[in-house]
Amino acid sequence: MAKGRGSANSATALVGVMMLCLLINGQLVESAIYTVGGGGGWTFNTVGWPKGKSFRAGDVLVFKYSPAAHDVVPVNAAGYRSCNAPRGSKKFKSGNDRIRLRRGTNYFICSFAGHCQAGMKMAVRAA
Repeated sequence: MAKGRGSANSATALVGVMMLCLLINGQLVESAIYTVGGGGGWTFNTVGWPKGKSFRAGDVLVFKYSPAAHDVVPVNAAGYRSCNAPRGSKKFKSGNDRIRLRRGTNYFICSFAGHCQAGMKMAVRAA
């Protein structure tokens, strides 16, 4: 009988691991992909684009723009308010950038001279 109980425990553990894998994969599948600015892409006055949308940690924002005219820089709250990217900030410059949201408020600016001040910035809150 001891073998039977051990086999049942092993089977239960295997089912548990399989369920965990499904849950992890299920969370990845549930991530949404958003194109910033809709059809207009990442441009001036996208500051209001997030309004009315529900974002979650892990969702992906796609920034589409002309790399000759713009870029995307994730910044902290101070960088967002001042329109200055802190030293060492990563600049995305492809014109088709995919950035995964982290929990909390995610801030983005365009670092081209005057663009952020003209409204090319955005704050996105992810639950």
